[in-house]
Amino acid sequence: MTEDDRRIRSKFEPKTWNEIKTNDSWAIFKVMSEFVEGYERLSRIGPCVSIFGSARTKPDHPNYIMAEEIAYKLTQNGFGVITGGGPGIMEAGNKGAHRGKGVSVGLNIDLPFEQHDNPFIDRDKSLDFDYFFVRKVMFVKYAQGFVVMPGGFGTMDELFEAITLIQTNKIGRFPIVLVNSDFWSGLLDWIKNTLLEKNGNISEKDLNLFRIVDTADEAVDHFVRFYAKYNLSPNF
Repeated sequence: MTEDDRRIRSKFEPKTWNEIKTNDSWAIFKVMSEFVEGYERLSRIGPCVSIFGSARTKPDHPNYIMAEEIAYKLTQNGFGVITGGGPGIMEAGNKGAHRGKGVSVGLNIDLPFEQHDNPFIDRDKSLDFDYFFVRKVMFVKYAQGFVVMPGGFGTMDELFEAITLIQTNKIGRFPIVLVNSDFWSGLLDWIKNTLLEKNGNISEKDLNLFRIVDTADEAVDHFVRFYAKYNLSPNF
């Protein structure tokens, strides 16, 4: 029996009602502890930008090099960097922040392609999470913007959650930058043609919630101009 088989089978093995209630109740305290530690540790980091992207991206890949350069330039403009703490684009983000002597935060979680934290995270700003949703709250609450590099399902999840929260006015608007137009053009076409024009599932103004760029200077300049224009305070 494979590990996946065991996990699926365990979901359907009979449990007593008391066992279910007890396990769920104690899990609440674990969730609370992750929120408390996250809030306590991250409330002092200052303005930061969260950088997302694939954990599978190798150090010699153009996307890795671009993410490192964006992170470095962000630190030169007063921002720190938050990543998921793992390899690939996350490592590139922390590496660039470290090179720029800026704040370098890693929100770590045990995932198939993120099994260890990278060495470029500030020692006092490395946090470990068991719960995905707690980790995502930290990404949004303590960031003044998102840089989204090419990635997979996790990257898409983080991107669309941020867009949804802004669209529904659950959080204040902040800049979201998608890097690499070749990668994002197909998704943008689908959003325009299928979600907007064919089905009317979004409004045209929703397309202004994010911007697609191709260079590090374009990405960083968008953050600088956004906050110079609106003079917004940090989310926290």
